[in-house]
Amino acid sequence: MGMKYVVLHGEGLADRPHPNLQGKTPLQVAGTPNMDFLARNGEFGLLAIPAEGLTPGSDLTELAMLGQDPRKSYPGPAPFDAAGLGVALGDQDVAVRCHMVTLRSAQGGRGAADLKKLGANVILEDETAGGIQTEEARELIDAINEQLGSEVIQFYPGTGHRHVMVWVGGKARITCHAPHDVKDKPVADFLPTGEGSEILRQVMEASLVILRDHPVNGQREKEGLRPANCLWLWGQGRATRLPSLTERFNVTGAIVSPSELHRGIGICLGLEGVAPTEGTVPGAVPYRSVAEAALSELEKKDFVYVHVGMPVEMAEEESKAKLKLVEDFDRDLVGTLLGGLSKLGAHRVALACDHSGHQGPPSGQGGMPPALFTLYQGPVARPQDGARGFNEADAMESQTKLLDATKLMARLFRKD
Repeated sequence: MGMKYVVLHGEGLADRPHPNLQGKTPLQVAGTPNMDFLARNGEFGLLAIPAEGLTPGSDLTELAMLGQDPRKSYPGPAPFDAAGLGVALGDQDVAVRCHMVTLRSAQGGRGAADLKKLGANVILEDETAGGIQTEEARELIDAINEQLGSEVIQFYPGTGHRHVMVWVGGKARITCHAPHDVKDKPVADFLPTGEGSEILRQVMEASLVILRDHPVNGQREKEGLRPANCLWLWGQGRATRLPSLTERFNVTGAIVSPSELHRGIGICLGLEGVAPTEGTVPGAVPYRSVAEAALSELEKKDFVYVHVGMPVEMAEEESKAKLKLVEDFDRDLVGTLLGGLSKLGAHRVALACDHSGHQGPPSGQGGMPPALFTLYQGPVARPQDGARGFNEADAMESQTKLLDATKLMARLFRKD
């Protein structure tokens, strides 16, 4: 069996020092023996993400690590979402993210009398619609498609609050805003603008009328949950043609991620998209099932890119709650993978952890702070026991200079 190659991408695990962690980061405080092992026994340092002029996000980290310069090849997130959902885009199609959100009036009401139209009196209360589950969301997006779908516009269900609209012959150069940037603000200042934007605004207004009185939302409110009472449109773009990673390095490969966005990026680069099974605990990140899916793929393929994101609410958390998630990542994902790889023979593992797209220190890297990374080749005969760990402070002090993330694949697949 030949060399096996793995990239592990822990979205949002890198962080700032927190006062309630005695001025340390979660990676410094959490127990992470498997990540520390990789850092001590491999090349260790920081990855620069070339993203000047782009909105920071882990999709840019992934594109760069897979060998693409995001400044030249990034169309916006929606085309990758579509690819991850198996939705084919024509050359004239524009994919648009349609996220379910919770709106309320400035006075706090959410009913028809309070939310007549998207005006200055309307506030975006929750960018995830109370963490709506996929089954309920699918019923709502089906209702939207039934009433608003046409030969020009179609809606495709995704996961949770995240869905995709395809606009045939649409306009891509419209200014839209991510819903997390609008949270707790009046929506009137953040509606789409530019040529063709009136179509998007009409869809958003119509979705408000359809969703605010839908029985699913009536039931959610009875249960004390926030309703998914509007679609927020953003992240639009046309399909992008990217060179095949598998052809470039003459390998077979897969992308394993619970995220349609991240699977879509891999699919556009020639990898097979694999969605892991959901975890047994609702709301928990399915680290172990992701690791098991990756190992299953490695029995058949040379290379697997593994991406797991931190929940939005956890990425913004500034408390010890994040520590358990970091430790679960280390034990259930990294540990399980390393254990399985040891049985498959020679392997190379690149582990990278970036900051949440919602936070992170200024970096001079176009608003994206560098990601931590380690590149390890195993199995090693005599593991190093050094003191360094996989954390931000030790990465800053490492001997490895800041590495351009777009060069990572060439290092991973090098022949020496």
